[in-house]
Amino acid sequence: MKEYLVGGKKWRLKDIDPDDTGKFKSESGREKCEVKTKKLYQRIAELQEILFASQSRALMVVFQAMDGSGKDSAIKNIFQDCSPNGVRVAYFKAPTSLELSHDYLWRIHAALPPKGIIGVLNRSHYEDVLITRVRGWVSDKQAAKRFKQIRAFEEMLTQEGTTVLKFNFVISKEEQAIQLQERIDDPSKRWKFNLGDLDERKLWDSYMNKYEEAMLETSTETASWYAVPGNKRWYRNYVIASVIVDALEAMNLEYPKRTDIDWANLKVI
Repeated sequence: MKEYLVGGKKWRLKDIDPDDTGKFKSESGREKCEVKTKKLYQRIAELQEILFASQSRALMVVFQAMDGSGKDSAIKNIFQDCSPNGVRVAYFKAPTSLELSHDYLWRIHAALPPKGIIGVLNRSHYEDVLITRVRGWVSDKQAAKRFKQIRAFEEMLTQEGTTVLKFNFVISKEEQAIQLQERIDDPSKRWKFNLGDLDERKLWDSYMNKYEEAMLETSTETASWYAVPGNKRWYRNYVIASVIVDALEAMNLEYPKRTDIDWANLKVI
């Protein structure tokens, strides 16, 4: 899925088509994509079990996107076949007073996956270079310093055995309107709605600028950003699941070999 990698002097967020579905162009294409995606979910579960058994590596998956992009549904679907023992999800909202009394990476570090675990961050440390900048709470100079710190932080994680994958769900402003209106109209979804979402929506263009800059500044060879078309959730899930499978397979993990027991002569009576 290199076509969705962030980077290069000519890369711009506006060039990502939120409606892109790759090679799956028709309704039959969607059906084929969903079949492939289901197999990817199963493969993630297989690899997650080996990761859990080996206890030698970890995987950190960052989901960062605008409100209404479907981060919750992505987590629910992509890891549906995994054992709950091997996947941990951390949600980050406005920092608490305790979290504010520490550096901005403190709460992130506390939620990182230990070896053997897939850790999913629903929002992340990137909130501290996105909403903080849009709202003017952090200056450009402070942001530049944080970009450097984040690059170093993620490099340290990779050197210590954690693979870092970062996904931005690229949705259109029109799609966000549909999703937010659905929360308003559906009583079972109103708990998700926050009046503040409408205020943030007014700052759409500023958010797009800050997302683009943050991703360009922090997409590295060892901790890459993927800007994934997000209007068609079935295709978005396919792209994300494909990248996760590739990353887990690249770890070349194996089940631990037990040599402390004479297996050939062991019988259960």
